[in-house]
Amino acid sequence: MLSLILGINLKTGSMNLSKERMYRAIIEKDSQFEGIFFTGVKTTGIFCRPTCTARKPRIENVEFVFSAKEAFQRGYRPCKVCRPLEHSNQTPGGIRSLLDELNSDPALKFKDADLLARGLEPHSVRRWFLKNHQMTFHAYQRMYRINSAFKHIQQGQSVTTAAFDSGFDSLSGFGDSFKSIFGFSPMKGKSQRVIDLTRLETPLGTMFACAVQEGLCLLEFTDRKMLETEFRLLSKALNATIVQGHNAHFATLENELAAYFAGGKKDFSVPVFSVGSNFQSRVWQALQSIPYGETRSYQQQAAMIASPNAIRAVANANGMNKISILVPCHRVVGADGNLTGYGGGIWRKQWLLDMERANK
Repeated sequence: MLSLILGINLKTGSMNLSKERMYRAIIEKDSQFEGIFFTGVKTTGIFCRPTCTARKPRIENVEFVFSAKEAFQRGYRPCKVCRPLEHSNQTPGGIRSLLDELNSDPALKFKDADLLARGLEPHSVRRWFLKNHQMTFHAYQRMYRINSAFKHIQQGQSVTTAAFDSGFDSLSGFGDSFKSIFGFSPMKGKSQRVIDLTRLETPLGTMFACAVQEGLCLLEFTDRKMLETEFRLLSKALNATIVQGHNAHFATLENELAAYFAGGKKDFSVPVFSVGSNFQSRVWQALQSIPYGETRSYQQQAAMIASPNAIRAVANANGMNKISILVPCHRVVGADGNLTGYGGGIWRKQWLLDMERANK
């Protein structure tokens, strides 16, 4: 049920593309396939993005993977020519333009003819949205309009005004769409709450971010195993529905994450709104006090909150942290210094620690 509300499928697989079609894309350096797959070159042990300008291998010497994680797991290292980790799952320029325009005016309705007029192939746009948002572009637009209308209602607009200002053609259609998403009628919108959801690209893969007026309440890699449970708990804790939409905190987050991954930012200013028990909040505050480029053991973290015997409870609270990187649970290691569990994957934890130490 939650996946339907979000408009995402948290258990997606690879795209239905043939090896021959993907090989043709890398020969043509087709930018429409950026973020869809990577090319693993068996003879050199590197992986590239589709637009890499390096000499192309023979088709029998390549295999295609659909995430940086999969490439690492198969033993490939990133190409020094196209630097695939620096722009992992980058949004193509044409699609970025569409998203920016929707952000400025959610009432816009882009049809296939509009996409063609912009030089965009509708099937490619549809494929990109299915891969990255697990919904078609047209479904994404509807979700964005619903989110916009919800906020207008909460700000005091009448249901009629909110519906038509957000691009709906009829009140009945708006009411049906609204109720199918939120589970209640638009008339009750003023007493309800929405959690905004967006997708971000990082060098380590795609992340989902959630925010409310108070601040960021979730930041997780999209392949995190417990992600659907986290969405459900967050929605229940705030008595709110999670919907694709714009939030003022997202722009700040995106800029600061880009600076962090570039090695130039050590602190974040975007407000954090962590939802948890009093004990969990103390644990998460302790995480935020661990300096950039340094690590602490669970025992040390327990001592930081004056609960030296609560090592296991501290570890469990770390595992319940919903805000990666900003609340840096990746900086906690085992007593012997070895890396321990991390929701985003040990390979990401190692990368983050190495990057911070190199830029300390």
